[in-house]
This record gives sequence, structure tokens and C-alpha cells, in this order.
Amino acid sequence: MTAIKKRSEIETAYQWNLGTMYQSNEEWERDYQKAQEMFPQVEAFKGRLGESSATLLAALRLQDEIAQVLENVYVYANMNSHTDTANSANQALADRSNTLMAKAMSSLSFYKPEILELPAETLEQFLKENEDLRVYGTFLQRLMDEKEHVLSPELEDLLARTSELADAPDTIFSMLTNADLEFGTVEDSQGNEHAVSEGMYRLLLENRDRVLRENAFKRLFGTYGKFRNTLSAAYSANVKKDVFYAQAKKYNSSLEMSLFPDNVPTDVYNNLIAAVHENLDTMHRYVALRKKVLKVDDLHYYDLFVPMVENVEMSVTYEEAKEKSLTALAPLGDEYVSVVKRSFDENWIDVYPNQGKRSGAYSWGSYSSSPFILMNYNDSLDSLFTLVHELGHSVHSYYSHKDQPYVYGNYTIFVAEVASTLNENLLLEKLLAETTDKQQRMYLLNHSLDQFRSTMFRQTMFAEFEKICHATIEEGGALTADVLREIYGDLNKKYYGPDLVIDDELHNEWSRIPHFYNSFYVYKYATGFAAAIALGRQIMGEGAPAVERYLNFLSGGSSKDPLDLLKGAGVDMSSPQPIHDALQVFKERLAELEQLMLEA
Repeated sequence: MTAIKKRSEIETAYQWNLGTMYQSNEEWERDYQKAQEMFPQVEAFKGRLGESSATLLAALRLQDEIAQVLENVYVYANMNSHTDTANSANQALADRSNTLMAKAMSSLSFYKPEILELPAETLEQFLKENEDLRVYGTFLQRLMDEKEHVLSPELEDLLARTSELADAPDTIFSMLTNADLEFGTVEDSQGNEHAVSEGMYRLLLENRDRVLRENAFKRLFGTYGKFRNTLSAAYSANVKKDVFYAQAKKYNSSLEMSLFPDNVPTDVYNNLIAAVHENLDTMHRYVALRKKVLKVDDLHYYDLFVPMVENVEMSVTYEEAKEKSLTALAPLGDEYVSVVKRSFDENWIDVYPNQGKRSGAYSWGSYSSSPFILMNYNDSLDSLFTLVHELGHSVHSYYSHKDQPYVYGNYTIFVAEVASTLNENLLLEKLLAETTDKQQRMYLLNHSLDQFRSTMFRQTMFAEFEKICHATIEEGGALTADVLREIYGDLNKKYYGPDLVIDDELHNEWSRIPHFYNSFYVYKYATGFAAAIALGRQIMGEGAPAVERYLNFLSGGSSKDPLDLLKGAGVDMSSPQPIHDALQVFKERLAELEQLMLEA
């Protein structure tokens, strides 16, 4: 049985170095107190933001100063808690940082309504006369665009005070699934025991032992199923929260509210779903090929992850993954690669799984910190791709923070998945170009098709699930466990087609998806994937000019709207064409794999 190590058993060389943020909890406490002591300074500006351009500038600078302190406090506390979610001391810091963030939002809540009460002519005059204020010009224009959705100062303060309550569904989900749920062990076909966890689950489903795959699938999904009523209550509360805020803020829907900060029309979301629907026949063809190649009478969900190509073991250690990352990303230039090297040398990455560690992977940090990466690396090809994916996020953050002032330093979520997915595509192209082995090429094509399945198709299915669920609440319906199971089961039938058996346990998968608590986020994986394919092909085809456009895009932060940033890089995501183009690549790679399989 493979035991999951305790945090203390992981070598420090493979742990991130959060000491570059705070060397001790005492240092963290000082910033925590500093933030609280700054709140009274905010009160001094109440009712005065329209007094003069100098006053408005001072208030905005104070807001940024508070935000940077708060960001460090919040990020450090939560990242610490993610390395061991059962550690009560770490969790206490995270809880306190959440409370402090809510207080800050309440304290600063008068800014928007006060600024929006100013006549447009006054703001124009302020910007004209005060050169230092002009850095906030785009920020102020975006505020004015929100005018119809901003309430009175009293109501904005009231809504701000509810922020901690609004986080409750996500907190409940996270604590239940990361700290309290235990999955135990399952046996393989030889009677050997294997520990089941979210961190190890994907590796178990890639195992060629079908008994192990089935047992791991049923244990994990079955365990979630036992708590489906609790989890449906949490998710339903999260959707109701979204609907409440959308109605309070006078949006036509929670979807519109979610897309509004990025200035992305709902047509982009709907076009994605429509374009994928038009190409579901290709997805069904892929499922049929997998059933044929695996030689099974019935194909189940737990058969979707094991490679279709036998006798190719592409195990990649973490040290090997570092080298492969550096060579694969070389087309992006020496400067880009040097930043990647820093991530390895300066311990930006928390590499391996340990007991209590949050599942999955992410890139996170503050404006002034390193862009850290959380991993659960397991020596698989998939882990290699995850590493270069998260490196894309971190290098994007590095450039944004370096080249933009704080107010525009954080890029929007809409463009976030472009940099990460482009890295994955460059890695795939590098591996395909290097291999001369037919079996390995088939294996890599299989991997690519699985990436399309999990990103373009699966994330779009998730996006459609969210859209249906929010519409259900907006139309006065209820999201019980049975309703959620039915919605999710029907979508699986639509997306995977007639050759996949929809096991009862699969109906529970919605209950384990953490991104559902960050509503209408997952569609950006699919749109980002499509944009990344287009930009990657430009970089490989054009070289330096395309790289320059791309690095400018990475440096843009949120200084422009995301659709405009992408247009500057060379791709128009307001059109569904990039989606169709990406799915055409899926068709081409599927056809090549089908032909190679026929010849084998």
C-alpha cells in the first residue's frame, strides 16, 4: 500500500518558501494589526472623495496600500492552511484573515457609491488637472461603467458586511471535502491495497488494472454520494447567493453579473456551449474509439483516463519535469525561460502531496510576493503537463506585477487560462516533434485528445451545468440532490454519447468540483484553451514578432479589457471561430490516432 506522507516528512527542497512573505507568524501578526490600524484613516475620507483631485488621489492610494497589506495577510494565511487543512493553527489564521478581509470591504464600501455620485465632468476635470491621478483613469472609467449596478452607500455597506456569510458555502464544502472526508483504501486485482484521496485519484484512474480503477472510482464518488444532501445544500446556497447579489445589483442574470467585470458579453459564454454542441459527434467518435481499443463490452467513466496505448510508460520524475519544462518553453525566449528557472531555484513550488494537503494544483501569491505554485506531483505525464500549466500562470503573474502598477497588476480570470494552456501546447508539440517511436506518438496523441476532452468538452459541460443550475433558481426552482444528479446525468449522456455507461456514482461528480463555488469560472478554461492554440501556432510559425506580442499580453495585467488584450496578442475571442478552430485540431489529431491504431 502506498502511504501518503505527513507534511513533516516532505523535504524542504520540495516545499514552497513562504518565508519570503513572512518569516514567522509574529511578522504576520504585525501586518494584521497594521491593516486594522489603517481602517480609521479610511473613515477620514468619508464624504470627501469629490472634494478635490488631491483628496481623491490620496484616498485611492490609501485603498491600494491597505489592499496590499491585506493581500499579503490573506494569501499567506490561506496558503499555509492549504498545505495541511487539518492543522487548526493554520486554519485559525485563515479564518482571521477572512474576517479581516470582510472588515476591509465594509470599511471601503463607500468608495464606489461616492465616486459614482460625482458628475462625469468633475472626474474629467480631476484627471485633466492632476497628472498623478491619471494612472487611475481606466479604473475610474470602469467604475463609471458599473454605475447602474452600484447601490447607495448604506446598501453597499450592508452587502459588504455579508461577504463573510457569502463565503460560507465554499468554506463548508472545502472543510468537508478536504479535512473531514476520508476515502480509506481499495484493492487492486491482486489484492494489494491502495490509499484513495483526491490527490491520488487521477493516478489510480490511469492505472491499467481495471479492478483498481473501478474500485477507486466507486469509493471516491460513492463517498461523495453519501454526503450528497449536505453537499447539495451547500451548492444550492452558493447559487442562491449568486442570484441574490445579481438581483440586488440589478443585473439581468447571475451569468451577466459574473461576466461583467471582464466586460465579456454573455454571447461569448453561450457561443462556447453552442460551438461545442456542434462538435459533439467528434467527442462521441473519440469515446467509441476508446471502447474499441480497450476491448471492453461496456465503457465506464473509470475507463476514460487510462492511456489507450499499451507498453508505453512515460513516467516523469519531478527533476526530469523541470528540465523538460525549460526546453519546451524555449520558443518563448530566454527572458521567459529565466523566470521559469527562478521558480525552481527559489522554491516557488510546493511539489508533493502530503496528509491534509489541499488537492489539485494552483498558482497564487500577492502583488509583492513570488507567484507560488501548489502541486500534488506524482511522476506522471499528467503531472508534467500540470507543472507547465501552473508555470504559465506564475510567469503571467510575474510579468503583470513587474510591469503594471498595483491597480492593474492582477489580470482577469478570463485571460488567466491562456498562458497556462499555451505552455501545455508548447510542451505537447515539443514531445511530438522529438519522438520517433510510433507507440510514443500514439500515446502523446492520446494524451492530447484527453486534454481536449477534459478542457474543451468537460469544462464546457461544467459551464452548461452551472448555467442550468443558476437558471433553475432564477426561475423559482430548487436544487435538491436528486435534481442536481438528474441535471448532471443528462449532461454526461449528451456530451459522452451512447458508448459510455453512466454509472449511478457518476451522477455524484458535481458534488466534488470546487470550481463550482467560484461560479461561471470554468468556461474560461475552454476559451483560454482555444486562444492558447491560436497563439501557440503563431509563436511557432512567426517566431520573434509573435513572442513580442505575447509578452506584451502577459505584461498587460488588467490595464485593458481581456478581449482587447487578446486581440493585441493576435486572437479575437469575441468570435466563436477560435473555438471551432481548436475543435478542428481535435478532429485532426483524432483522425491521426485512428489511422495509427488501424496500422498497429
